[in-house]
Amino acid sequence: MSEEHGINILRRAVARNGKRLWTGTALAGVYQLCAALIPILIGVIVDRAVGTGDVVALLTWIAVLALVFLVMTLTYRFGARQLQRAIAEEGHRLRVEVAARILHPRGLRTDRHTGDLLTVSTSDADLTSYVLDHIPRITSSLVAATVSAVTLLLISRPLGLIVLVATPVVLAVLNLTAPLIARRVADQQEQSGRATSLATDLVTGLRPLRGIGAQDAAAERYRVVSRRSLAATLRAARTQNAYLSVSTTLSTLLAGGIAIAAGWFALTGRITVGEFITVIGSAQFLIEPFGVLAVVPSWFAAARAAASRVASVTEAGLVLPEGLLTSEGVTDLRLSGVTAGPLAGLDLHVRPGEFVGVVARRPADAETLVRLLTLPHGYDGDILLGGERLESVDRSHARRLLHVEPHRTDLFTGTLASNIDVRGDGGERLTAAMRAAAADEVATAGLDAPVSERGTNLSGGQRQRVALARALLARPPLLVLHDPTTAVDAMTEHAIAGGIRALRHGPDAGYGTVVITSSPALLAVTDRVVVIGDGTVVAEGSHAELSATDESYRRAVLR
Repeated sequence: MSEEHGINILRRAVARNGKRLWTGTALAGVYQLCAALIPILIGVIVDRAVGTGDVVALLTWIAVLALVFLVMTLTYRFGARQLQRAIAEEGHRLRVEVAARILHPRGLRTDRHTGDLLTVSTSDADLTSYVLDHIPRITSSLVAATVSAVTLLLISRPLGLIVLVATPVVLAVLNLTAPLIARRVADQQEQSGRATSLATDLVTGLRPLRGIGAQDAAAERYRVVSRRSLAATLRAARTQNAYLSVSTTLSTLLAGGIAIAAGWFALTGRITVGEFITVIGSAQFLIEPFGVLAVVPSWFAAARAAASRVASVTEAGLVLPEGLLTSEGVTDLRLSGVTAGPLAGLDLHVRPGEFVGVVARRPADAETLVRLLTLPHGYDGDILLGGERLESVDRSHARRLLHVEPHRTDLFTGTLASNIDVRGDGGERLTAAMRAAAADEVATAGLDAPVSERGTNLSGGQRQRVALARALLARPPLLVLHDPTTAVDAMTEHAIAGGIRALRHGPDAGYGTVVITSSPALLAVTDRVVVIGDGTVVAEGSHAELSATDESYRRAVLR
């Protein structure tokens, strides 16, 4: 099915770039027409000017030849400009479409890993857009071959027939290899995606790997995957190089055969010297268009394979059904009898404006709860936002109402400002969010301080504070935080706890907040603490009450 969708993507690329594509193709055709005329004009000059000694005719035909060169230069220049712009814009559109599908609020249903998705959104998107380069090359090569064949027919019917008969035969033979090339290119891209995905995972978890001494095992695992990717690349390259060698050899033999036949005809007086020069020039010129036509199956096989991989993402299903509800002002959250993974009939209610702490005795309980609130699927029971099932609420709207900030922080290459103030609001809200998250201490050099890829130039605590400031700046009606302060010192943690309380639950606020944590500093400023054990609620009360009456709670949170 993805192959069929891949072909549709190629057709769509042609359709939505029609104006630039066909303008560039027409100019490329004129360029090749002029190129094919050059050996013809040289032969005419020899027969009609040099052979006769006619100076006027010589100057006239040289002027015509110069005009042809001028047209060649201009058509190539403007044609290439049109085509390169079409290719660049189509590649950009495809990358945006793939990224939009990957980041769809309802969740992408796919088995592909992050690195593989990255490969699809970059190299596969570019390979697909190159179909806009293949079409004008093929068209212009057909123009050149046709003009040369007609010229050879007019000079000598046998020479023209050689071109007209041999060219389709060569192309038909070479086209038999297209399926093999498509399979090997697709396998190459698949293996490359797996290697990229594994590399991404290993780099992300490099510090924990070093901590447990598993870097050698991780390196060996990557080495195996990388060798498979290399083997797939070499197989594809060998196939394409063998194809190119055979196609070039056949094209050269065809052109050489024409030249040899023309030489024999000239020696026997069947063609003139000028015609002989035209035939030799045309035969030499035909090597390029013959070569292009010969590699057409290889080009389209690679483009089709890449388009199929793009289609496997853009046409992939979504995890959640389409939500239609867009109620405004909804801030309460209720989980009733939720069972998923380690959770077993979990009941939890967060009232509007309430600050609730959640202590999960098992990390898996906390991780599952965060996952369900982020993408509610694969569970039994009810997760209600404002009385409506969370999955039935429009996802974009649901995320404006309910923002879940995971424990793992994702920062991007840029500046502190671009990572925190995504919408460019600035002003007092930004200052307040920075102060509440203690991120103002990170920005001592200003908000224009650089942030490297994944925030690797910042410490773990600094990354947590930047991510927290970003979440607080968004000011969603209901905010869920998962272990937001595990990498900061105790003093900073107390400051952050007070900052969150003041910003989201002060006199002029009234937002709802859930913090999933075992930090006593954060739990102390909550209105209520819910303890989850064995997948269900086992205790509930204020932090002070539970600390005084529940020994297991004290062991879990007091440091």
